[in-house]
Amino acid sequence: MSGLAAQQTPLARLLYRRSLAPFALSQRTSIPQAQLQAISDGDRPSPGLLRVLAPALNLHTADLFVIAELPVPDDLTPLDGGAGRSVASLVRAAAQLPSKQRHRLHQIVCSLPQAKRRRQFPPTPAYDTHPPAPGAMILRLLRNRNLDLLGTAKCLAVLTPHYLAASTIGRIGRGDTELTTDLLASFAALLAISAEDLAALTDLGPPGTTRASLAARDVAALIWEARRLTASQVEDVVSEAGSMLHRLGGRDENSVQHTI
Repeated sequence: MSGLAAQQTPLARLLYRRSLAPFALSQRTSIPQAQLQAISDGDRPSPGLLRVLAPALNLHTADLFVIAELPVPDDLTPLDGGAGRSVASLVRAAAQLPSKQRHRLHQIVCSLPQAKRRRQFPPTPAYDTHPPAPGAMILRLLRNRNLDLLGTAKCLAVLTPHYLAASTIGRIGRGDTELTTDLLASFAALLAISAEDLAALTDLGPPGTTRASLAARDVAALIWEARRLTASQVEDVVSEAGSMLHRLGGRDENSVQHTI
């Protein structure tokens, strides 16, 4: 994308890629056409408008705040920052399970009661705060999934062909390391966002032809659902996933399996 489209906001580029005209989107959402036209022209939407718009775009509301370059409201952040430490372990175990057991694990996560939020989700560490840029947006989207730099590196190693150090992912966020189209496809798999949409959001060229497998899509959905759990709940789910693996014949829970 180049020219005028490249100068627009990430959200405007997304609407452009999806060929979503303001009139048609207004019909879907009851948002006045003039407001949607302003967004297409690069204006920043209000938080209230984003909450209405997200379902129409089939996006998580928290992600749409990141895409619109606005702070994610407290009620849309992961429940427990401490739970992020166990997400990579959950991913490693779930990626080794057959489809039926992965779906069962997903059901277990969805069935767990929603605990009351007891503390604010930790702010982004100062060393991990970057100005608006393609890599920085991806890191903020990953943070919506309770994944820090190390957790992201571990999950990429399990679900994609990319073995990256946490420091390398940090450099991608700062723009010091190139965000290639192949790496973009891997981030898209982890985020459960289409590679084409992510390419439009980051204003990069068309992504490669690699597509996430069913296993990667299942695990990415599990990552999202786990964001509403406490640390102890996620640890319990990891234990259950380990039990499933043991019952299947004692597969090595520490093995790495690429599923993209």
